[in-house]
Amino acid sequence: MAALFGARVRRLRTTAGLTQAELGDRTHVVSTRITQIERASGAKPTLDLARALDAALNADNLLVELWPYVYREAFPDWSRRFMGLSERAVAVREYAAHLVPGLLQTEDYARAVLSVGRTLDGKEQLEERVSLRMGRQERLVGPDRPELWVILDEAVLRRPVGGETVMREQLARLLSAAAEPHITVQVLPFDQGEHDVMGGSLTVLTMPDGSDTAYTEGAHYGQLVEDPDEVRDFALTYDRLRAVALPPLMSLGMIRSVMEDNHRGAKVPSRTDRRRVAQEQLQQSGGRQLRGGGRRIPRRDRRPGP
Repeated sequence: MAALFGARVRRLRTTAGLTQAELGDRTHVVSTRITQIERASGAKPTLDLARALDAALNADNLLVELWPYVYREAFPDWSRRFMGLSERAVAVREYAAHLVPGLLQTEDYARAVLSVGRTLDGKEQLEERVSLRMGRQERLVGPDRPELWVILDEAVLRRPVGGETVMREQLARLLSAAAEPHITVQVLPFDQGEHDVMGGSLTVLTMPDGSDTAYTEGAHYGQLVEDPDEVRDFALTYDRLRAVALPPLMSLGMIRSVMEDNHRGAKVPSRTDRRRVAQEQLQQSGGRQLRGGGRRIPRRDRRPGP
């Protein structure tokens, strides 16, 4: 499939009368990268590069549609459809039990996480996955960026994935991301005890037509849930987690505390303090739902999704 993708790029490029260097200039890569793609050598193209090639060559989405098949061996079957749906979602609600979600990972953190996967065939495939994960984050800054609401289990903050330096940079990334108006981050502290999604992660995607799809994932498996009744149950489960998690401002305070205390002894606000802050935020908002950093969502925009 990589060879087929490269052949299509070469045919479209020659039809357009472009040299490899000229195509590289239009897609902001060096000409040798175009050579590698056309010869199916080196790292496979990222989704972002496939889109750029498609636009530069007026391919009418041909290259974008071929791209998932180029990666057919790099990703398990159960993750591919989810990745495709995520690209179109207008809202993403995610609970993470063990790791920072991919959309908010730093490159070093992502490399540390992906390097321990059982489905990797070598360093080249690792770098392909890291490149893809970083490319997916482009959606968060594009014009069609989704609303992103993330709940992190306290364990996510306290496990120094990749070492303390990598983890500190990752926590800083969470703080900067939460400052964006379309991103909300909450922390679910240990003292909340057991809940319905222990041991795995949960993502609820809202599509442009208003429909929802749920996705649950463990260390080496995933399940896409599309049955409306089941999806509704998962959406309700997510809302319950959101209700018992720390309010957004307190969550950011806890992330900052863990980062500054080098993952030791960060203070978790008491339940009394959490209720007090939540009540104060509600009063300050005039009864409106708060986003991260104290931002407001008008009543007319309130719905089960973020």
